[in-house]
Amino acid sequence: MCGSGDRRYQFAGAPLTDASTARLMMQKFCFPGAEVKRMSPRASRLLFWLPRILGMFFTVFLSLFALDSFQNLHGFAEIALGFAIHLIPAAIALAILLIACRWEVTGALLFALMAALYASSVLPRHPSWALTVSLPLLLIAALFFADWMARQHPRTHAAR
Repeated sequence: MCGSGDRRYQFAGAPLTDASTARLMMQKFCFPGAEVKRMSPRASRLLFWLPRILGMFFTVFLSLFALDSFQNLHGFAEIALGFAIHLIPAAIALAILLIACRWEVTGALLFALMAALYASSVLPRHPSWALTVSLPLLLIAALFFADWMARQHPRTHAAR
């Protein structure tokens, strides 16, 4: 019953007693020469938390740019409005991070889209700005995608 998707585990017509025996038999006979290597629990936790923590740091980094709104403005209303406008990119990054924490692949696509939109808006005039903002966004997107891939598709390597 290799690859049938059926939850009744059978081998050569005889039912198998438990799922671990069935998994071993499927690995041995359905996919000969392949062994499944799982990520260590420590690496799995690191891959889970690293994009989330980097996303938080990046959101704080973006919010630091809002501090320049205090330079040339006069009056409380003008300063508050300028500060709120400068916080919009950080709020967008935070919203994407919250989405990515629940749906990794969607978050990865949104972070990559944010990187592409920012780079297209500042290039070719400011390549250093594009690198400073877009590369961390792409790294976070890649890490969210890698976390999603690790959870969805365990790695299979050919035996040597």
